[in-house]
Amino acid sequence: MILNKAVLLLAFTLIFQSCNSDDGTVSCVPITTVSVSINTALPLYSNLNNPGGWVYVNGPMAGTRGILVIRTASGYRAYDRNAPHICPAEKTTLYVKDDIKIVCDADGSEWMLLTGQPTKVANRAPRMYQVYANPNGVITITN
Repeated sequence: MILNKAVLLLAFTLIFQSCNSDDGTVSCVPITTVSVSINTALPLYSNLNNPGGWVYVNGPMAGTRGILVIRTASGYRAYDRNAPHICPAEKTTLYVKDDIKIVCDADGSEWMLLTGQPTKVANRAPRMYQVYANPNGVITITN
């Protein structure tokens, strides 16, 4: 009877620990409200009119270090510019290099620009935000 209770307790513990809300980022990466709209008809964002194009978006409600918006073949992606795998520090702001990868200077981590897939050092993708694009060229980014 005691063995059955121990097995049952172990099973419940494993089940509850496997059901967490981890978004894949370290706990010290700040979570802020993100709500930004940009218009791709404006020259500042015209790079988003072609697949592979990208822009940095900064300002109020654009994350703590800004957002990286990428045009893919099927739509848009938006990533937080905080490195997702290490606590924020001086060199942990992500940036685009050679128009093909996202880089973190703190530890040399790299991700594929169009997919966010880690390719070097990091084991998780940058934090992604929801992107809504309307037919008039206005893109809204939220979390």
